[in-house]
Amino acid sequence: MLKKATIKDVEKMWKLINSYADKRIMLPRSLSELYENLRDFYVIIEDDQMVGCGALHIAWEDYGEILSLAVEPSRVRQGAGSQILRACEEEARNLGLNKLITLTYVPEFFEKHGFVRVKKSTLPHKIWSMCIKCPKFPECDEIPLVKKIS
Repeated sequence: MLKKATIKDVEKMWKLINSYADKRIMLPRSLSELYENLRDFYVIIEDDQMVGCGALHIAWEDYGEILSLAVEPSRVRQGAGSQILRACEEEARNLGLNKLITLTYVPEFFEKHGFVRVKKSTLPHKIWSMCIKCPKFPECDEIPLVKKIS
């Protein structure tokens, strides 16, 4: 069942996200980051198990950023990631955002959903405010993608 994340989901989200971070497929997230940004997250829970999670973070006037989109490995390619992305996109439209961005190591998933690769230099500087905390700063090797949703 897709729903907005709650406090009781945070530890499961943290474990899922950081299992991918351990494989260098996703950036790590601390528990404090997840608690602070909990309202940004959607989760899919089935039988009290975390199937997937992902967030829409308002990045700037007309930009939303998709963050920490992760699906339990045994459930990949079964639609959970797409379902979370659609929920984020719908919320972005309802908020009046015009574009979604993401920085990822898995660009093919996002390209399948209408995102296109762009040069990092084309993104607003505000997008990079979170990057200072990143362990890969300033040598970011994530691939930036954008989707116009207006």
